[in-house]
Amino acid sequence: MMRVLFICVVFLLLLTACSKESTDNSSTGQLPLLWVPVGFPEPLFPADNEFTTARFALGKRLFYDTVMSRDSSVSCASCHDPQRAFSDSVAYSTGSRGRAGTRNAPTLTNVAYQPYFTREGGVPTLEMQILIPIQEHNEFDFNLLLIAGRLRTDTAYIRMSREAYGRDPDYYIVTRSIACFERALISGNSRFDQYYFQGNGSVLAPAEKRGMELFFSDRTNCSVCHQGFNFTNYSFENNGLYEVYPDPGRYRLTGDTSDLARFKVPTLRNVSLTAPYMHDGSISSLKQVVRHYNSGGKNHPQRSALIRHLGLTEREMDDLVYFLESLTDDQFISNSNFKR
Repeated sequence: MMRVLFICVVFLLLLTACSKESTDNSSTGQLPLLWVPVGFPEPLFPADNEFTTARFALGKRLFYDTVMSRDSSVSCASCHDPQRAFSDSVAYSTGSRGRAGTRNAPTLTNVAYQPYFTREGGVPTLEMQILIPIQEHNEFDFNLLLIAGRLRTDTAYIRMSREAYGRDPDYYIVTRSIACFERALISGNSRFDQYYFQGNGSVLAPAEKRGMELFFSDRTNCSVCHQGFNFTNYSFENNGLYEVYPDPGRYRLTGDTSDLARFKVPTLRNVSLTAPYMHDGSISSLKQVVRHYNSGGKNHPQRSALIRHLGLTEREMDDLVYFLESLTDDQFISNSNFKR
């Protein structure tokens, strides 16, 4: 039943995406700065921050510039590596003055489609999210106004800011330009996409197809939480990782005990590149992730009812891993538009 529902959603998305195919030059190896893959809806940009090439360029330069941190030691890219689908390779990224972060850095894959941000979902827009790492003690440990002051001493930034937003560098252009760049980080050409959305029936191996059947089956219920074109329903769940959580999760935002240790369901796109896994980076491989869900997880009052012992064989668990690896988009991580 879940697979039927997924196919219906995909069909509707294909209808809305047809008019966007003319902007996709992936067959020639050249992608525009902003493109909409087959099967994807068009990303929404705020009225005061519509996409332009100038805004993208300014945001990209700031994304890779250590000017963003107090001691000029780290940038956005320090924790969001394009080769790792804009995630990090460690459980906790290192911020300004060598301080360790408190949560695992999530991928920025398809962040344009996220309805809210942070693990507890407390930030409503991408522009506002940019403020979080700037002021966090363990990240940039800085001040937005002081960053703008630095930029106003750089003639290149002054020129780019005026071209992009018609004003000199200030708090406004920092948050909006980086958000504009990040909304363009769209990934939708994995081998799964080629098979499911683009109709290439031979691109997936038999083991990957078996894994896909398991993923969308009622037996595993993976696709209940990891659904749709972005493989997430953006809900907040407890997956039985621990009996006692040091991190309160969504409870930190709401103060509601029913939200204790619930975290936003992440996208699975490019998941083979984003290890280590979970909100705290405590699981190092996809096979270990599958083993965790197969076991049914630890007892916790808020553990989702979907988390239960699955009884998968070793081969079935391997097949699920093979399928998850088919969600890797090599075109995305090699896209020169996104590189430093």
